[in-house]
Amino acid sequence: MSEETLKPEQWVENYADMLYRYTLVRVKDPDVADELVQATLFAALKSQHTFAGRSTEKTWLFGILKHKTMDHFRSAKKNINVDITDTDTDRIQFDTTGHMTPSPNNWNVDPEKATENKELAQVLEKCMNGLSEKFHRIFVLKEIEGLSSEEICKEFNIKPTNLWVMLHRARNQLKLCMESNWLTKE
Repeated sequence: MSEETLKPEQWVENYADMLYRYTLVRVKDPDVADELVQATLFAALKSQHTFAGRSTEKTWLFGILKHKTMDHFRSAKKNINVDITDTDTDRIQFDTTGHMTPSPNNWNVDPEKATENKELAQVLEKCMNGLSEKFHRIFVLKEIEGLSSEEICKEFNIKPTNLWVMLHRARNQLKLCMESNWLTKE
């Protein structure tokens, strides 16, 4: 693919919805997602002459969006307290050893079939949006963006043990939410 194959006039039609959905899962705020997509398309337009053709147009745009999203998280981290306590955990109880009570159920669900379930995707999105801002950000960076624990700890200036506790609690909150909103319908 060469520079001449870029078609900026078709970016909105071909990619805007995908870019928006991708971003909304990560930032939870429709306005912020919209702004990040716009910033991505503008940055791509300004830098289209640097497109080297080593990837597809779509991959290139998503790469720019990932950087814009990380920039957003970096600037927003100043406004978030990332200690391991969370007011949203009031609905989830932990014993003195830090284990959730009652323990979440074992689902016995085939992951490959579950990925094709649109209802599951909707419930997962709802449950992710129910996480506190800090748990959501940490979970997205680790599980969706694939950042290493070391990178996340450095980014938020936290210890690995704090990261582990936050991820553990976020996963458990998601599991409980999924159990009460999706598995009961199966």
